[in-house]
Amino acid sequence: MEIMKSSIRAILDNIESAEEFLDRKSLDEFENIIIKSENIFVTGAGRSGLAAKAFAMRLMHLGLSAYVVGETISPAIHSDDCIVAISGSGETNTIVSAANIAKDRGSKVLVLTSYPESTLGQLSDCYVLVKGRTKKEVDDENYMKRQIHGNYTSLTPLGTAFELTTLVFLDAIVSELKTKIPQKDEIQAKPVPSE
Repeated sequence: MEIMKSSIRAILDNIESAEEFLDRKSLDEFENIIIKSENIFVTGAGRSGLAAKAFAMRLMHLGLSAYVVGETISPAIHSDDCIVAISGSGETNTIVSAANIAKDRGSKVLVLTSYPESTLGQLSDCYVLVKGRTKKEVDDENYMKRQIHGNYTSLTPLGTAFELTTLVFLDAIVSELKTKIPQKDEIQAKPVPSE
């Protein structure tokens, strides 16, 4: 039970501390690009992909045109679109590849990563720093030093802190977008016609 409590505390601490890394100018740019885009594409691998899919659904609820890269109904990306690419390390091949294609087609590239200096970060038109333990951190030369000093982020499964913080961050972005585009409120369920 103690390990579970410590793990929950580590995840919540990461989410709470993420706020200090948020930059208002970058967030405004991130949101404005989304608002101005004809279509918003989202991509992420593994659990980052699940966060991306949840974000796409919330964008759709706001009345925006959103697609998940790789789904059968996703159209081609164009210059008046944007892609939101999610990768903690910023080096996930499939995500970097999707961002490269989007960039080549003239689309804006929005990135959520723990490593803005990464390949994905360098491709971005706008990035948001989301701190969290990623696969890259295990190979980081300071990993052992952090462990010795008692920074036991390893109590959470690899990537969990990044993915959950990303999910919370994207939900907060949706809340802000909702205030910026009030004419595109959540889609109401259509009544079922009676027979």
